[in-house]
Amino acid sequence: MNVVSDIHGAFEALRRVVQAGEPTLILGDLINFVDYRTGAGVVSDLFGVEFVGEVRRLRAANDFDGSRQLWREKAATMGVDLREAITEHVGLQYEQCREALEGGESYLIHGNVDSPDLLTAHLPAGAFYVQGQVKEIEGWTVGFAGGGAATPLAAPGEVGDEEMESLLDALGPVEVLCTHVPPAIEPLAYDTVTGRPQRSSRPILDYLRRHRPRYHFFGDVHQPRATRWQVGATGCRNVGYFRATGRAHQLEPKR
Repeated sequence: MNVVSDIHGAFEALRRVVQAGEPTLILGDLINFVDYRTGAGVVSDLFGVEFVGEVRRLRAANDFDGSRQLWREKAATMGVDLREAITEHVGLQYEQCREALEGGESYLIHGNVDSPDLLTAHLPAGAFYVQGQVKEIEGWTVGFAGGGAATPLAAPGEVGDEEMESLLDALGPVEVLCTHVPPAIEPLAYDTVTGRPQRSSRPILDYLRRHRPRYHFFGDVHQPRATRWQVGATGCRNVGYFRATGRAHQLEPKR
């Protein structure tokens, strides 16, 4: 099977992976809300590249109040309903995602930039939203617990620690755990380009220590200090940043 994360609008590359004839596990962040490298994405389409630069600056400073105020002021200046405008543009990207997934077998969870409702509404036959589910795929028992770590922005794709604990408890022991965010291990969560740790999950780390799955796959951190880590018996692997690499991690069928 192929495992990818952080598609962020790279739907043509995703289509090539999905059409290769193997099951594809997609671990969230399908939408390109904003690419901080280039400025491309929903935000620049709506408000321009200069606005992206302001958003980037406030995000780097963890100034969530300033960010919210900036969005409100921009929407008022343009005379638009911010939620409606974003929903329309995000829906267009999910339509492209649907076309990329058609004809293949894929299993998806959402990431922090995703809208779970819009994502599930655009899935074609053969593509399955598997949040909180356990599936047997090529002989492996695979558990899925998506969602980004909670922030003061309270975005639709975020999942708090209590909800993540409940999701993981409901899964029980699995051989392969798939999440969007990394476990709370500093080298896996530290982004070398932004120069600071990103949000990670203590409940996921506790699950790895308690149930000892063979593998843990995740994404979210685009330029991590480490892409691989060993937690006891579990091999942890960041399978993003697919928008930049276009490559999938391959897991052979269980013998």
